Amino acid sequence: MIKKKKKKSYTEVYALGPYISMSAHKAHRVIDQICGRSYEEAVMILELIPYRGCYPIFKLVYSAAANASHNKDFKETNLVISKAKVNQGSTVKN
Repeated sequence: MIKKKKKKSYTEVYALGPYISMSAHKAHRVIDQICGRSYEEAVMILELIPYRGCYPIFKLVYSAAANASHNKDFKETNLVISKAKVNQGSTVKN
């Protein structure tokens, strides 16, 4: 979730990735690195970390920033990743 500070109140913009096939542990390793950082810093981290979970999370962060700039006219330099949440998904049956 990305927030932009606006006169003592926060406006939230978000993107969801409900069906990404990845373990929660792999996603948590990446999410813990980018929480609380600016958008530009988070994108740089996601491009350089060699974990498997980086690319889907990179796409989600990029999508949230695109939503913010297109729908709410925010600048990407002012965006901050305030909250990121990972849950266990559905189990694939063999």
